[in-house]
Amino acid sequence: MSEINLTKAVRQNLLSLQNTAKMMATTQNRLATGNKVNTALDNPSNFFTASSLNSRASELDALLDSMNNGIKTIEAADNGLTSITKTLESMQSTLRQARQDKTFETASYSLGTATDYANDQLSFTGGAFGASGGGTVKLMTDSAQAATGAAAYAAPTAAANASLTGTASLASASDFSSAGAGDLKLTYGGVTATATFTTGDTALTGAQIVTRVQAAIDATSLQGKLTASLDSSNNLVVKANDQDDGKAVTTVGSTAATLTKVMGSPASVTGSDGKFTFSVNGVEVNLTTADNTAAKAIATINTQLGNAGSKFKAVEDSGKLKIVANDSTAGALKITGTDASLFGAATDDTSIHLAKSTDQLVNEINNSTLGSKIKASNDNGKLRIQNLSTQSLAVDGVSSSGMIDGTSAGAATIGGNTVRSGLADQFNVLRDQLDKLADDASFNGINLLRGDKLKITFNETGTSSIDIQVAGGKSVDTTELGLPTTLEAKSLDSDDSIDTLLGSVKTALNGVRSQASTFGSNLSVVENRQNFTKNMMNTLQTGASNLTLADMNEEAANMVALQTRQSLATSSLSMANQADQNVLQLLR
Repeated sequence: MSEINLTKAVRQNLLSLQNTAKMMATTQNRLATGNKVNTALDNPSNFFTASSLNSRASELDALLDSMNNGIKTIEAADNGLTSITKTLESMQSTLRQARQDKTFETASYSLGTATDYANDQLSFTGGAFGASGGGTVKLMTDSAQAATGAAAYAAPTAAANASLTGTASLASASDFSSAGAGDLKLTYGGVTATATFTTGDTALTGAQIVTRVQAAIDATSLQGKLTASLDSSNNLVVKANDQDDGKAVTTVGSTAATLTKVMGSPASVTGSDGKFTFSVNGVEVNLTTADNTAAKAIATINTQLGNAGSKFKAVEDSGKLKIVANDSTAGALKITGTDASLFGAATDDTSIHLAKSTDQLVNEINNSTLGSKIKASNDNGKLRIQNLSTQSLAVDGVSSSGMIDGTSAGAATIGGNTVRSGLADQFNVLRDQLDKLADDASFNGINLLRGDKLKITFNETGTSSIDIQVAGGKSVDTTELGLPTTLEAKSLDSDDSIDTLLGSVKTALNGVRSQASTFGSNLSVVENRQNFTKNMMNTLQTGASNLTLADMNEEAANMVALQTRQSLATSSLSMANQADQNVLQLLR
């Protein structure tokens, strides 16, 4: 085969067609793939940079699945906490219902007389007292209250106004001329009035001195209580207007020269209302000078106490007055009033024993430690006992007929509160459900409410992550929440114990709500990172695309241009071949 020689024009057109075909192949590849950089040969820098960006975006995409699972795990735990919160609120409602319920069983017993009480007590076993009992109440008084005077009785002194009478005559101004300046201070009932005299007052008359002293009195709260005047000897007299028992008018801290000139050596008279006044448990008693012997005083006292229905009376004790209980319901003795000092402090007289009344037993039971376990009341003279417990209460000292005798045993029983007992069972059912809710709040094998730790990674290097777990790694269950493992019915006997349980449930509610808030905060963090990761992936992928994607409009235009160029080159090649053919025709 011989070598073929092409003309310059043909060779040039063939070369142009080859270049155009190559460029068209490149453009067609870009149009087919959509990328202007398909291999490292196209653009090494853009190719490897885009590959790195796409790889990171792919790794972040894998982390999104972990975040999605983490979100669902948190949501599962939150679902559990929501249901646990509702359960705790139901437990709270159950306890409140128990506290409001007062359907405690009662029984009423008749009282006998003092001679009927062989063992002198009622005793209680079971109920809130427990199997060992320990609750007793005596049916007889150990003693009665009495108060005795410290000294033999003496009648009250005659009525008199308190007064202070001077011995210095104020008949003329000259009697005061050498007194000089100074103060005259008078006191009455703890209040002091001060009459001030200056060196310019040396010419004052007795009447003017009286006026000066009265003005000083009227300038204090003693106005209307004290009156200043001159007696027949022109001596200054300061006298109380009322007969106040035991009060006196005195001089206090007066300037010596002034006191000597105005009062001299004053004589005082202590005030007296002319009677003894005191109250026996609120009943006022008055003795006058006519009650000049102990017998007369006792008669007067007993008349006044009897008329008022008092349960105390007066007796004589070696010439002294003595107030003693006259009835078993008299209670504590209290003697008050102006002349309560006639008697000593009230004490128990062990020589007096009386059968307690229904009201007295009621008061004693309700105001003692028994009052937290049983409640007593007066049922038309009978002693009504209410069993403040969910357990049955045995009452010893009561016969089978309901008569209190202080000796019968095992004949009287009061049932327990069945409503509160039933509510205790409801509480236990709710408690069991609470633990089961915590057990079921898992997702994909992770249960945050059982102390599992959830770790969520946010970036491809593992340097950004979050650990989600219940505080302290503990479980959310009745034990960790401080709730009773099993609530016994007797735990609902008293309102105080129910209040304590309500406090525990409230604390548990606060803890669960706090943990729910923490999970909510964690969920917000994860969702925020999830959105961030999605946006970051978009940024990375967009950046990679900017480096590798082709502009389809530009490439399409290039293809049209190349096609046109190819057509022109083909036409040129045809024309060059035609020129060669024309030369051959000439050679013929």
